[in-house]
Amino acid sequence: MELIFASHNENKVKEVRKILGKEFKIRSLNEIGYCEEIPENQPTIEGNAKFKSQYIFEKYNLNVFADDTGLEIKALNNKPGVRSARYAGDHKNSADNINKVLKELDDLEDRSARFKTVFSLMTKDFSKLFTGIIYGEITKEINGSKGFGYDPIFRPNGYSMTFGEIDIRIKNEISHRALATNKLVDFLRKVYD
Repeated sequence: MELIFASHNENKVKEVRKILGKEFKIRSLNEIGYCEEIPENQPTIEGNAKFKSQYIFEKYNLNVFADDTGLEIKALNNKPGVRSARYAGDHKNSADNINKVLKELDDLEDRSARFKTVFSLMTKDFSKLFTGIIYGEITKEINGSKGFGYDPIFRPNGYSMTFGEIDIRIKNEISHRALATNKLVDFLRKVYD
């Protein structure tokens, strides 16, 4: 089955392709020739995911899924949340975002956090959301160069390393994105088998 992944983020596209394997053919926005940014102006992670999938579905009339992901930190009232990619400004710089989070948590004991990914699937037959959440904590220092975004400061519960240090195969089994992707795949298998 062929699906459009409504994303320009090649890191996300690679990660999802690895999780999905060869059972599904995934095409990114770049691969279908759509180079513009889809607005992310909804107040929730769920709203952004749904808006993006609907936007591309209406434009191309192809099966599409979109995601939105946020890092929610308890001590910061679940910020950066829906603004995760733009937390330090609209230039979407991961290093600036990480530094802002570390500075805001500098004197705080409670560093508990969660990563949340929501996928929105849109086809001619379905419109459905799939959520993946992983709990952990924000480290006091940047650790590791694997992954992307906030990975070097997020240590999942039960692990001694951040997502920036963990082997990509392990991350692709336990991450928020993996959990949401697996729910999406399970649904597609049941519906299209």
